[in-house]
Amino acid sequence: MLFNETDEEIIDLYKNGNQEAFKNLIDRYTPSIFNFSARLTDKDNASDLAQEIFVKAWRNLHKFDISKASFKTWLFTIAKNTIIDFLKKKKSLNFSDLDLENFKDEITFSETIPDENLLPDETLQKLQDSELLNKLLEKLPIHYKTILILHYQGEMTFVEIGKILDKPLNTVKSYHQRAILKLKKMVI
Repeated sequence: MLFNETDEEIIDLYKNGNQEAFKNLIDRYTPSIFNFSARLTDKDNASDLAQEIFVKAWRNLHKFDISKASFKTWLFTIAKNTIIDFLKKKKSLNFSDLDLENFKDEITFSETIPDENLLPDETLQKLQDSELLNKLLEKLPIHYKTILILHYQGEMTFVEIGKILDKPLNTVKSYHQRAILKLKKMVI
């Protein structure tokens, strides 16, 4: 088992003939990929989706380019696309949820008004591990939910999320702010 090696070092080992090396990446990322899949779909489908995601990553590992993104970002891009395909097949996701271009990048005036209550991030922090958060996340559009899960659960930066979603940094930040505000309104 490789513990101290970076993802890129493990990939190099795999590409140089160490067939067991990729298993280390699977072990390293299975909990995150499973949780991401479960949050965007459900726990019943998360195992199958995680397996499909890793199979796609393994088949396409030769296409991975460290100069474009980290392995984690690349893997979560595969995960996002696989989950969207799954949801389209299940027809549990309507087209407007997928069409992120329908949402303008400008922040509306009402979103800039200061609030005396808890800050949005403080509200989310208080709800982080609660059952209520899970129920509230289910009510959010998929693009908002995805950003919150990747940022707070996946501990990804907005830059990484932007690469995964193929969106500019400011768009990701705007979606994040809107998602937090929507959650806050649901809580209050």
